[in-house]
Amino acid sequence: MTNQVTQEVAEEAALMEAVAFVGSALAPFFLNDPRTGDAADSFAALAELDAAAAAADWPFADAAAAEAALALMVEGLAAGADNDDLVWEYRRQFVGPGRFPAPPWGSVYTDRECVIFGESTLALRAWMRRAGINRTTDERTPEDHIGLMLAMLAFLAQNRPELVDEYLRDHLLTWAPHYLEVLEEATTHPFYRGLAQLTRASLEGLGAARELSVTLPRFYR
Repeated sequence: MTNQVTQEVAEEAALMEAVAFVGSALAPFFLNDPRTGDAADSFAALAELDAAAAAADWPFADAAAAEAALALMVEGLAAGADNDDLVWEYRRQFVGPGRFPAPPWGSVYTDRECVIFGESTLALRAWMRRAGINRTTDERTPEDHIGLMLAMLAFLAQNRPELVDEYLRDHLLTWAPHYLEVLEEATTHPFYRGLAQLTRASLEGLGAARELSVTLPRFYR
């Protein structure tokens, strides 16, 4: 019995390590301008990646889907992370000004008024408060930004693993796959198309691995 418990603990720790990897590996690409952001090392490492080799070890996603997505991301970085097309597409999708083709905030899709800081944002904020999780970014950024939520997923896996399933089931998987499908269709650049595909495959695979039953909201966008 002791050996079985020890093995289960080790398996859970390994799984949470994989969850943390997915969150920390993907979040910087949603949060950082390729030219002026703080993820230069992440972009540089991705540009040199062997897509097939990386896909074989990528957690939760089907290997073929991961390879196709990673190949698109590598292709998108062929001209460098400071390439005008890549930078323009990041700013078009995540910064503005102007109408966002695929807004990166959950409440835009789940709130009847399609607004930021909607009901789902407030629900996430209340959950964080009850769990004693503090923000590390300025208060003007909605908590349900896809990049922030991936970063929080990594934080929870590393520091509060008992909260991961609840967070996925009630706050992230409710809208993120839908948003990522919208982003994939809306983007004009292979890097962000691959990023959307890889993130969606990873999150859906994680939900399946954890056997989570997610109640989807009505999407208004």
